[in-house]
Amino acid sequence: MPLLSMIGELRKAQAGRYALPAFDTFESAGTVGLFEAFEEKRAPAIVAIAGGVLERPGTAALAAYVRRMAEETSLPVALIVDHARSFEICIMGLRFGFSDVMYDGSTLPLEENIANTRLVVRAAHAVGVCVEAEVGHVGSGSSYRSYGALRKGLTDPAIAEQFVAETGVDTLAVAIGNAHGVYDGEPCLDLDLLAEIRRRLDVPLVLHGGSGLSEDQFRSAVAAGISKINIFTDLAMNAHNRMAEAVAADQANYFPVAAAERQAFKDRAMYFLDLFGASGKADANGNGKEMAGARRPLAEDNL
Repeated sequence: MPLLSMIGELRKAQAGRYALPAFDTFESAGTVGLFEAFEEKRAPAIVAIAGGVLERPGTAALAAYVRRMAEETSLPVALIVDHARSFEICIMGLRFGFSDVMYDGSTLPLEENIANTRLVVRAAHAVGVCVEAEVGHVGSGSSYRSYGALRKGLTDPAIAEQFVAETGVDTLAVAIGNAHGVYDGEPCLDLDLLAEIRRRLDVPLVLHGGSGLSEDQFRSAVAAGISKINIFTDLAMNAHNRMAEAVAADQANYFPVAAAERQAFKDRAMYFLDLFGASGKADANGNGKEMAGARRPLAEDNL
């Protein structure tokens, strides 16, 4: 089926107290592994491509590749621009046919973040694309001891409430002690803060920086209101290890190395789909038939 916005399935996840993983990818082998996992687990699919990748040659082709794979499955598939740092990158995502975009103005002053997000929402909603944004700031795991662990950048519930009301965003990424990449130190999530944000807002909430959290932390975050969890570092590290083993094997060649990457992405994706409670939900939800409508094409496929 055509790409569908993630918002419909995220609302179902919110109501059902489970979460959907969003897996970042940037090339075809890992992407194939992700789709094999979605198919085997019969789960709604969210594939993400980082905004910084969109300006590189070949990204339009990668987006088209994901769209074609979506057309060949009965599963609901969403394709989101992850962490677009500018309005222009979001517009590139619309032109490339993404079903969702995440505008990340979390490092900007609040007024500027609100103003920019509002512009992205106007443009995206005009063509049937849903928008995620971020309030507070999810920092880097490499600086966790001096940032997230000290409760810097955490989302203020009152500001989150104001932000959603003034921008009209569809989903909101929150900072509750999570961080991107490998954590320097033990991650500590503020679940009371998350519960207060959930109490104030009715939009699906998103946790970035999922790699490195424990199973208990994931389960607790989902129980407290998280409906989408972004994963990439875990995929990349496991793929690296599998590929290194394939390279070190006797008579190593390209084919087992490429297969190791694909299998690593598949295995880890299946693990997270099970852990977050997403497995089987595509069939339980009618293969996405109740999901938000397919992305509306742009006029002459252009802006």
